[in-house]
Amino acid sequence: MNTTMSPQAAYHQLGTLLADVPDLLGFDRDYKLPTTTIQWLAKATALVNAATGISPYRVRMDYAVQNLVATLDAERHAREIILVLNQVLATLEIELPASAQGAFVTTGASLDAYAAISKIVGQATKSVLIIDPYMDATAVIEVAGLASAGVDVQLLSDAKSVKPTLKPAADKWVQQYGPTRPLEVRLAAAGSLHDRLIMTDSMDAWVLTQSLKDFAKRSPATIQRADAELAVMKVQAFNAIWNGAVRVV
Repeated sequence: MNTTMSPQAAYHQLGTLLADVPDLLGFDRDYKLPTTTIQWLAKATALVNAATGISPYRVRMDYAVQNLVATLDAERHAREIILVLNQVLATLEIELPASAQGAFVTTGASLDAYAAISKIVGQATKSVLIIDPYMDATAVIEVAGLASAGVDVQLLSDAKSVKPTLKPAADKWVQQYGPTRPLEVRLAAAGSLHDRLIMTDSMDAWVLTQSLKDFAKRSPATIQRADAELAVMKVQAFNAIWNGAVRVV
């Protein structure tokens, strides 16, 4: 790809942009978009241009943005904008070294989200710590089983916002699998959790933009792998919170 910026810089900026997609169909009574949406579109267009140079992606992006408001088929052009951004993101990722790939997994469908989370959880060999202040049974029913047998699955939620379905699901899991698939649930002090993360083997950390129960079900979601320095900080911080949390299962 002919770029005017490094693939890695473009990749990370695009991933961040796709984590915060505005309502591209949120027109007001005068059929105008909010200023924040216009600014997002301007940034998206500039980023595609800088990342791809003269390319079909640039032509498609420019055309879709120009016609988003100018035509009656706004929904089609909105879909095209998101499609182009995702295609550029995927193309850029191919150019990155293996160690840098997979930092962003942008999804718009629950099946894609499941595949992305499955890849992360499945790579753990010792432990998986999942942090989600709004955790519900989804963490047990859909995620815990993605870990290999023998891997410790640790679920950390917030005493204030945890959903009532979590504990019954975890109890049934423990009754069925016992030590062959170890699972433990703890609750941190009320209001103390704000992040949503998946940490594997006390080494890698992945930041989720939505809670597991809602992930990519109604809007695009992003999983971002923290760089090595940030991962160490996250692991240390949340291991400390885990050690001080109350065990409920």
